[in-house]
Amino acid sequence: MTEDTFAGSNAVPSPSQPATPGPIGRSVIPIVNKLQDIFAQLGSSSTIDLPQVAVVGSHSSGKSSVLEALVGRDFLPRGSDICTRRPLVLKLVHFTRKQDASAGDMEEWGEFLHIPGNRFYDFSEIRREILAETDREAGGNKGVSDKQIHLIIFSPNVLNIILVDLPGITKVPVGDQPNDIEARIRTIILSYIKHETCIILAVSPANADLSNSDALQMARIVDPDGSRTIGVITKLDIMDKCTDARNFLLGNVIPLRLGYVGVVNRSQQDINLNRSIKDALANEETFFRRQPVYHGLSHCCGIPKLAKKLNQILVQHIRAVLPGLKSRINSQLVAVAKEHAAYGDVVESKAGQGEKLLNILTKYCEAFTSMIEGKNEELSTAELSGGARIHYIFQSIFVKSLEEVDPCEDVSDEDIRMAIQNATGPKSALFAPEVPFEVLVRRQIGRLLDPSFHLYTTIHSSFKWQLIQRLIGLLQNA
Repeated sequence: MTEDTFAGSNAVPSPSQPATPGPIGRSVIPIVNKLQDIFAQLGSSSTIDLPQVAVVGSHSSGKSSVLEALVGRDFLPRGSDICTRRPLVLKLVHFTRKQDASAGDMEEWGEFLHIPGNRFYDFSEIRREILAETDREAGGNKGVSDKQIHLIIFSPNVLNIILVDLPGITKVPVGDQPNDIEARIRTIILSYIKHETCIILAVSPANADLSNSDALQMARIVDPDGSRTIGVITKLDIMDKCTDARNFLLGNVIPLRLGYVGVVNRSQQDINLNRSIKDALANEETFFRRQPVYHGLSHCCGIPKLAKKLNQILVQHIRAVLPGLKSRINSQLVAVAKEHAAYGDVVESKAGQGEKLLNILTKYCEAFTSMIEGKNEELSTAELSGGARIHYIFQSIFVKSLEEVDPCEDVSDEDIRMAIQNATGPKSALFAPEVPFEVLVRRQIGRLLDPSFHLYTTIHSSFKWQLIQRLIGLLQNA
């Protein structure tokens, strides 16, 4: 990843510098990054699927090590249990290192979309923020959520890539995870990889049978011909003796059109000893150089080759989907412009705004009265509406509910006698006092609460959407 030939061929200007003409990778990927941020703020109201790379793999397959190697920094949560519990949208932005910058200058940083304006120069702080934001949404006891975390990393040592780190596929629930945790995680993964605009990065360990790979199995469901799936074979250095992954990398086992890339991960001991990723990349290069079986496969071995391959494929993919993406955005812009125009001109003064609001409310009250009295111009011939509907609900539904209520239920003669005696106090009364009557009647009237509440909900549900549609029509015509 630190090779200047890789970084320089797809470099983008620093955000503070003006953009200059160059290859498509310089301008298109940052634009898609910006669209990602905009649509993230829209939430579920956005219906446009943007090009991105989704990282899929089972728990402990080496996904985190691959992502950290691509960035060149330790910043992802680690542990023996499931760590990625929310989708992490990771945008890598390359910028050219300043020529006059000293070695001590802070030239790499991360930014989160949920705390805009804050730069994290300490990557351990990025890890803690990912953990904290995950716990805020998914709880602190291994729960899983489908809500995204957006992280942008600016560095002169990365290529422009948009990655989505998805939760690893796990079989057995732990902590607060439900019994169907595997099905839920698979549903989250499918919600990303099912879109034609998504490139699938299927991560599988080399020390397991590739035909049993959860990542490749998920990818085959939505991409049966392997036209948008890249295979990543991890842990090549811990394969059994006298075995290798050459056939995997050549696609002789499970063919993929975009091919495979083999990588060597840091071991858990390396992580515990704080071995740097730079040293790990050097060790990876040494491993492939010393293994004769991988000679001739330099184009598909190592993290730098994976970074370059991802960048090139993503740029080509964006180039292919860009016309359709532009068309969908333009059609939505036209629809929004029409809706905006329907609301009329903007009223600047407070007096004008108050007058306009009063007119809308007056028209709404008039429309409501007309609908109740049956004087609505759009009189329905298919079903009861307005006041006729209310009359039917009172006469047919509410009356039946009242008839089912026995007014004397749970009130015995002994209850009445006891209430009268308690109301008379120490003296005998010639006539029955009013207090016990009111107490007993009030208790029985309370039994009418349920039928009355049912009446209210029935009328409310019958008129809610009609009134909302009428109000929207008045607002558009205002």
